Amino acid sequence: MAGAIIENMSTKKLVFFGFFILVFQVLFIMVGALIAPSPTSAIRYLATKCIDRHRARSWLAPWGSNRCQQIHSFDDPLAKTLDANNIVFAVHVPLPNKEMSPWFHYMLAVLQFDIAFKLINQIEDNVIITIDAGLAFRDDLRSEWTTKFHSVEQRPLRCIFEVSKTYENEGRFYHCDPIPLMELASVAHKYFLINLRLPVNDTVNVGIGEIKDIHLVAIHQNGGFTRVWITMKTVFSPWIFVETVWYWHRISLMARHPVLLEKVIFALGISVTFLNMPVEWLSLGFEWTWMLLFEDSQQGVFYYTLFCFWIIFCGEHLMVSTFYYYFTIIVSILAGQLCNFFQQHTMQDQSQRNRLSAYWWQVGLVMFSSSILLIFDLSERGVHLTNPFYSVWASEIGTKITFVIVAGISVCLYFLSLCGMVRCVFRNIDGKIHQLPEMPEARRLRYKGIVFRFKFFMLATLACAAMTVIFFILNQVSEGHWHWRDHTLQVHSAFLTGTYGMWNLYVFTVIFLYAPSNHYNKNKSGDGQQTDVLEKAESQETQLTCGEQGPTETYRITGKVAEE
Repeated sequence: MAGAIIENMSTKKLVFFGFFILVFQVLFIMVGALIAPSPTSAIRYLATKCIDRHRARSWLAPWGSNRCQQIHSFDDPLAKTLDANNIVFAVHVPLPNKEMSPWFHYMLAVLQFDIAFKLINQIEDNVIITIDAGLAFRDDLRSEWTTKFHSVEQRPLRCIFEVSKTYENEGRFYHCDPIPLMELASVAHKYFLINLRLPVNDTVNVGIGEIKDIHLVAIHQNGGFTRVWITMKTVFSPWIFVETVWYWHRISLMARHPVLLEKVIFALGISVTFLNMPVEWLSLGFEWTWMLLFEDSQQGVFYYTLFCFWIIFCGEHLMVSTFYYYFTIIVSILAGQLCNFFQQHTMQDQSQRNRLSAYWWQVGLVMFSSSILLIFDLSERGVHLTNPFYSVWASEIGTKITFVIVAGISVCLYFLSLCGMVRCVFRNIDGKIHQLPEMPEARRLRYKGIVFRFKFFMLATLACAAMTVIFFILNQVSEGHWHWRDHTLQVHSAFLTGTYGMWNLYVFTVIFLYAPSNHYNKNKSGDGQQTDVLEKAESQETQLTCGEQGPTETYRITGKVAEE
């Protein structure tokens, strides 16, 4: 009996396989919830006001053996004798008696300004603040600081004063939005020193109000979460790689050439293998500032291949022209009417099947969305390779989040269209089943079982995509952890590990269930003439394929009905 494993595996084995996948999915969620710590930690630092009378470019440290001369407040008598250009805001990362580690993976820094309201020195509208920022490092407390980066950046200062601007309210603080300072893609040193200067002249830093203090929030990935994440990638990497090789080996044993659907499944296996490459192990010993960009590339390749797989998987079982995709959003709303229209008026010939060019519009949309995100990523993290203080959010384009909005709209349209396509696939298959000629009851039940398995798999595909979106939304509106009895459940960690495990398990399931069955290989390699006769009789009886070859019975059922 020719076909894929999903059609030839017994129901008992298939249920056991599904239970096996479910257990592993729950396991990955619990690893994040109970074993892994929170993915990130945020530490707040109060910048020390150091005095730089000579305005030299030497590094000023807030504490230690060579601590700078300091003032505690701008109201001190000493501060009255100083110019604004004599003040350097210094921050030492981490706190005393602590060390940074390569396990922290990356570090973000965000500034929060404390600005007091003064009638004679108010914050102007649409004001830009200029920051002269420098970053230095060292690996022991006795070494000299080594300059790593220096840059002069401009950031929009957006503040609101929640009460009336009167003399009685002088001294109250503005409420200001956080300002992104830097993103360091590698934490390869133990100690970091940040010096911030706010240069003042007739045109620079005018109308920014009376700054009292600067707070710096340093965010880094927790080392415990990094260990869990790399361990999961190390486990998944050989697992998916071996299965992908096994799948293509089975395809190569077949007498016919691989069809488009089988090629896309193989590409999906390659993409998730690329995603699972645990190159983070090497980054622990080397200062690779391009790691975040590389990880984004891994995820981009995987999701692009996954989205294309869904489109082609549905399209190969739908057999409609690419003109259909222009109306997929309407299909999701009026599927009952338009599905019938397209099934009756836009059926393709068999020559249009198994051709990637038939999906040029759908694949083009996915490529367009991926290109938007790639441009956004290169404009941010690509520049960080040489200047970690650069931020795309400082520009007006970044403020409006143009790239993210366009890509988000494209993804939403894609998901809605995918739901419409799945609905039409179900209607198409149901229509083909009703067109089956008379056949024995046992064989009819077999075809119904095949269709049921296919539909269940399609619904599971939509559930995986939907659950990813739902978990993401819930994660944004809920706290980072929940308490359950004596245990703390890390919701954010569970979301990340659960989602990562879910996509690996999904790809594993696709590759395994849609691999050629052993029955097919036996029929091909052996002398099973009796089996061949039975298959020929079955083909003549059902009159489904008109000689068409395909990976599954469902694939052949959705083809054109043979001429009687």
